Amino acid sequence: MFKKVILPNNLRLILAPLKNTMSISTYVLIRVGSKYEFPNQRGISHFLEHMFFKGTKKRPSSYLLTKELDQIGAIFNGFTSKDITSYYIKARKEHINEALDILSDIYLNSLFNKEEVRRERSVILEEIKLYEDTPTSLIYDLFERALYGNQPAGWNIMGTKKSILSISDVDLRNFVKRFYSSQNTVISVAGNFKEKEVINLVKKYFSNISNKSVRPNKKVVERQVKPKKHFFKKDVKQVHLSLGVRGLNIFNKRRYALNLLGTILGGYMSSRLFQEIREKRGLAYYVKTIVEENPDTGYLTTNIGVDYQNINKAVDIILKEYKNIKIFGPNESELQMAKENVKGKTSIGLEESDEVALFYGIQEILENQILSPREKIAMIKRVTKNEIQEVANFIFQDKKLNLVAILPKNIKIKGIALK
Repeated sequence: MFKKVILPNNLRLILAPLKNTMSISTYVLIRVGSKYEFPNQRGISHFLEHMFFKGTKKRPSSYLLTKELDQIGAIFNGFTSKDITSYYIKARKEHINEALDILSDIYLNSLFNKEEVRRERSVILEEIKLYEDTPTSLIYDLFERALYGNQPAGWNIMGTKKSILSISDVDLRNFVKRFYSSQNTVISVAGNFKEKEVINLVKKYFSNISNKSVRPNKKVVERQVKPKKHFFKKDVKQVHLSLGVRGLNIFNKRRYALNLLGTILGGYMSSRLFQEIREKRGLAYYVKTIVEENPDTGYLTTNIGVDYQNINKAVDIILKEYKNIKIFGPNESELQMAKENVKGKTSIGLEESDEVALFYGIQEILENQILSPREKIAMIKRVTKNEIQEVANFIFQDKKLNLVAILPKNIKIKGIALK
């Protein structure tokens, strides 16, 4: 179970006690990511995530800050998405005071020293190169670029070389002032703790947080009236494909049916597409169907890596399975298997305090409401075959199809259609 506490300064605190653990995980989640950025500051949210570990007024260097965390054996990191920036500390339960002290210091007192900004700028540029040299990661970014184009939802979270080179320490401070507010922040704590102690510590350390209102991001514009193909030439030894459709956002009640649809198609090794593409034909090493759901966007896509000679064959198989489940729906046995798979992964994933804190925190920051694991599983259990088939008919339409490919050379790919 969990408890939500709204502090006097409007900061939301989620408490999820776990008695059978020695750890406490604390996430600070801010409702801002790359969807909130201006064109000339692309990547600034991710840049900030890096800079939060580079020194504060109390701990003026990266070494002093990380040394303090290493001394207590803590696990710490951060992440940036298109809608969220977050950083966290997982430590033994005896160190909750130190964890909250450091997290608040990062949030409220980061220095953004010019020299540190210069150094970290180089680190991020290398990170971008690494990402661009990894086609299995790059294909996700290219698929979203194909869907949303030149608007924040279609931009790379890390930004571009040009934008990263232009971001200054002043830009970082101004971005924090604009978006880092109690009304835009959730603190999620999970583990073995005393409730009153955690509430008092959060009140103490986050008392000086800004309480200003924050502007919402611009709504994503989605325009597509026909199937599209997008090719990106790169020196790779195999073709990396992403073939998918526009889907549902997190507020759509059919999202649970869509998740099961993705699971049945390519969510595990015995799924339809994994069996057809890898096991029966040996065409690819990796085959994975992904369902992505955000506050205002969503999609389903299947990613594979194949030899260029097999590209049209693989595309045909994916389209055939999309069409089959649209026409016939799932059978009863694969529906029940998918439900058990999702239920099992949900339950297993929540055995660690950090996963529990993130499970509750992300729901609160994105949806402003929380379902417990039991309630989530109940929603999955209620999904019917007809509901999955209805969702398949809604999303699997020619006008919503997008094929994205990273190609080693000029290769012809025939047209894509479900008809």
